[in-house]
This record gives sequence, structure tokens and C-alpha cells, in this order.
Amino acid sequence: MATETLESLPPPLEANAEQPPLFDGTTRLYTSYTCPFAQRVWITRNYKGLQEEIKLVPLNLQNRPAWYKEKVYPVNKVPSLEHNGKITGESLDLIKYVDSNFEGPSLVPNDPDKKRTLEELFSYADKFMGMLYASFKGDPEKEAGAAFNYLEDALKKYDDGPFLLGRDFSLADIAYIPFVERFQIFLSEVFKYDIIAGRPKLAAWIEELNKIDAYKQTKTVDPKQLVEYYKERFMAQ
Repeated sequence: MATETLESLPPPLEANAEQPPLFDGTTRLYTSYTCPFAQRVWITRNYKGLQEEIKLVPLNLQNRPAWYKEKVYPVNKVPSLEHNGKITGESLDLIKYVDSNFEGPSLVPNDPDKKRTLEELFSYADKFMGMLYASFKGDPEKEAGAAFNYLEDALKKYDDGPFLLGRDFSLADIAYIPFVERFQIFLSEVFKYDIIAGRPKLAAWIEELNKIDAYKQTKTVDPKQLVEYYKERFMAQ
């Protein structure tokens, strides 16, 4: 697991920034410190202790360099990973890729039943996010409540530990926590809705994750900025 020493984070690259060399043998994670999708890969990298092997290249998404779309990743989103002469995107694919192609503790269980559950949780992730974003314009307690009830029930499936797959921290936890982190702030601040009220498993899960250095080091979201951004993006008429 990553050490407790805090990594010195490079500043985000602006539109006028020079492009790093491409395919020079360095593995690079193109990221944004504020993007929950990119945070998934950042946590995975940290947990596996790959701070030296995978170099962070943070971008300012509001003022991103043109070379990123033109020369690196035409999709023009983060995260993307430069490794072995190619660029790979899509955060759920990337966390699996990093876990299986690099050294460090495995984030996928050996147990076949838990592997199936991992895939089910991956499959539900987009629906989970969709329900929550939609709830901002509807009835958060009802709509967001259903999404968090799903997580609460998922956390009851295995009784050998506090994580989504029981005893061991895994890619399942990594897939959900960046979004739960943000939704917890936003729903509390804007709607006074407490996502952990009546959900003891969810509360314990968040508490356990906040003890993991690999995750804690990625928690860079400013609550005030997050609230303003979500209001503008998801609630403006």
C-alpha cells in the first residue's frame, strides 16, 4: 500500500502549457484533481504504490491545452493513461487495467462470487450516478435515497468486513467513493439531506475509506466550489 508521505502534486497544466513528450517510455496519467472519474484511477495508482511508476499530468479542464485533444486523446476527457505506446481511457476500464498491469496489492478478489459482485457493481455505477444527478432537479430524498439504499444493501451482502466486497478494499469501493464524496457534500449543503442517516453500513464504509491514505490523498475537492459548480451544471434552468 502507498506510504503515508504526502505526494507533492504538480500544478494543473493550462492552455499555454508545453506538451510533455509522448511515448518516451514514461507512463503518464492525464487527470484533473477535481474530476471524480479521474479520481478513481488516481486512488488505484496510489493504493498500489505506483507514485514513481505512473506520473500525474493534471489538466485544468476549464482551460485545457489544445494538444491534449489533437495529439494525446481525441476524446478530450480525463482520465487517460499513456502506457506501452498507447493511450487508454474510460475510468472503469482503466482501474482494471492499472490493477492487472502493474505491481502492488491486488484490488480484485480471488473469490468467484465476489468477482461477480464486482462486475454487478461496475454495471450499476452509471445508473447510480444518473439517479443522483437527476435527483438534484426532482425529489432528492426519494430519488437519491433509492441510490444510497442500493449501496446500503450492497454493503450488507458480505459480513466479513466493511467494504463493498467485505474484508478487502477493492475496485468496487474505488468506483463509487469519488461520487459518494461529492454527493454527500452537495445533498447536505443544498438540500440538508444526510445520506448516512438510517444507513449504518454506508456510514461505516465512508468512515473506513477515510482511513485509507491512498484515498485521503486524492480528496482535494473544495466544498464551496463543488456546490457552486453542481448548482450551475445540474440545477440551472
